[in-house]
Amino acid sequence: MRERIEGIFADVGLTASLHVVDLDAVDLNADGSVDAGREVAVRADEQVVIASIFKVVLVLEFARQVVAGQLDPTERVLVTADDRLGGWGLAGCTDDAEVSLRDLAYFAMSVTDNTAADLLLRRVGPDLLPMLAVELGLTRTHLREGPRGLVESMLADVGARTEAEFARIFPTLPAERVWAMRVFDPSRTTSSTARDITRLLTLIWRDEAGPAEACAMVRAWMAQQIFWTRLAAGFPPGVRVSGKTGTLPGLHMEAGVAEYPDGGRYAIAVFARSDQLAPRRIEVDLALGHAARTAVEALRGT
Repeated sequence: MRERIEGIFADVGLTASLHVVDLDAVDLNADGSVDAGREVAVRADEQVVIASIFKVVLVLEFARQVVAGQLDPTERVLVTADDRLGGWGLAGCTDDAEVSLRDLAYFAMSVTDNTAADLLLRRVGPDLLPMLAVELGLTRTHLREGPRGLVESMLADVGARTEAEFARIFPTLPAERVWAMRVFDPSRTTSSTARDITRLLTLIWRDEAGPAEACAMVRAWMAQQIFWTRLAAGFPPGVRVSGKTGTLPGLHMEAGVAEYPDGGRYAIAVFARSDQLAPRRIEVDLALGHAARTAVEALRGT
């Protein structure tokens, strides 16, 4: 199975780590071990950059604070030009916008909105996310910075003062200069492993990452992700796929859960690196879904 999955990635020029697990077969109360034959692992313990997948931890902490009565999900936030970061969602607004904290969480998950995630992180408290990772037993997950810190490090590493200047400079850089940037180094940016991320998803889907109501909120937001060309594209109609993407030039990743009509539930984490720095490659997205389904079908014996 490992060779088969490696072949799927190699066909589109990828090196990847993958972990797929039957989330109902994981013994989370002991050492996190998985029953024999209930996981597929390809470099699952390799430290990797996780980019926007950190937003799963962010919205989980937000949901826990809401359920605990520490935050009001309807609290209004004014988003101004100074708040906007590159990417989807609120970053594209021309005018100031006012949204609730709950809608910031929705935008952060559904369209991986960096502006929404940055504002939500300020309200939740960035110092709490590493503490949550420790509480959940995510021993290889290192949450070092949010979206604003990531953008600022990218600008600094290429010598740009603004995002527009970065967009002009970045395409002119040689590949070795790009790969030397901090955002591509797991030891200098937010990182984890595929196995840690499937543990996180398993805890959320089993209502063990906090109050059941908080876990349900995270699942609902992940189910509303609009990007369907990665994990979701690999599965047939009738299989519910909830996910969260992460993307940087040359890095393509997704974490999610596939739920079958017969009750089977499978946590999936795929982190792929390409020698091509183009952020949008449909063949890469489809390969991630293909590899995920191949692993799940192996676990299902189909």
